[in-house]
Amino acid sequence: MIAVLGAGAFGTALAVALAAKGDVTLWGRRIDWQGENPRLPGVAVPAPVRVTEDLDAALAAATLLLALPAQKLGGFLAEHGGRMGGKRLVSTAKGIDLGTLRGPSALIAGAAPKAVVAVLTGPSFAADIARGLPTALTLACADPEAGAALQEALATPVLRLYRTTDVVGAELGGALKNVMAIAAGAVIGAGLGDSARAAIITRGFAEMTRLAVHLGARGETLTGLSGLGDLVLTCSSEQSRNFRFGRALGAGEAFDTGVTVEGAATAEALARLAAAEGLDLPLAAMVARLAGGAISVEKAMEHLLARPLKEE
Repeated sequence: MIAVLGAGAFGTALAVALAAKGDVTLWGRRIDWQGENPRLPGVAVPAPVRVTEDLDAALAAATLLLALPAQKLGGFLAEHGGRMGGKRLVSTAKGIDLGTLRGPSALIAGAAPKAVVAVLTGPSFAADIARGLPTALTLACADPEAGAALQEALATPVLRLYRTTDVVGAELGGALKNVMAIAAGAVIGAGLGDSARAAIITRGFAEMTRLAVHLGARGETLTGLSGLGDLVLTCSSEQSRNFRFGRALGAGEAFDTGVTVEGAATAEALARLAAAEGLDLPLAAMVARLAGGAISVEKAMEHLLARPLKEE
């Protein structure tokens, strides 16, 4: 049996998609809706999805998809990770934990050392998955056999999963693209044009790859769905919360504080991580300052354009 922990838009969308294969349990701390999650308007939750606030019932499943925000995952695991030993735990979080500067897979492994750990990531919006639109994702698991079994269990006719053993590369691609999406949104919001956005995507991808390889990832992983694919999607679509947040910063507009923007916290974590590792990640550093209100888009642009000229 499969359970999805986290009844936000993405968790609900995954539960809806997986219901095509059989019964699914969808758990949330507070379920104040029936039949349709207001975060996914127009999408009916089908009968095979059992929606519950009973965590014990959800934890009875052998495969758990942890569809929790990156900055909430560590706390949840600290409280409940001891009950997840021996299970298959699949994280969908895209971020770096601010407290530990660790990715989701490391947090899971630390809290449930006997569990099989995997990461599900890639270019996807909850609304697309929930409506059954074709989507391709990366499933990363260090254990090839366990990864193959999870690939079979989680793939559907319209949700295509590509497998890799490079967990670090896959989860870093998903986390870092959110930071670059904020930068891309900022240049559009400030009226700097699509050419500037293209530069952000390209140089942002270079920074993503540099950090990921430094931390042990394979460079080719970043050229796949979990890196370049997700980067292109989130830097070019209004559905991306990180892009919209950046656009609001660039335009000097207020942004809905009730919307989770993973890239803002990840940018701060990334700035700390880069400093600790002695890496130069200028775009990420500027996004951290921009999201924290320490610099304007205009000043950030000036700083970036004033950097010494160099080879690509």
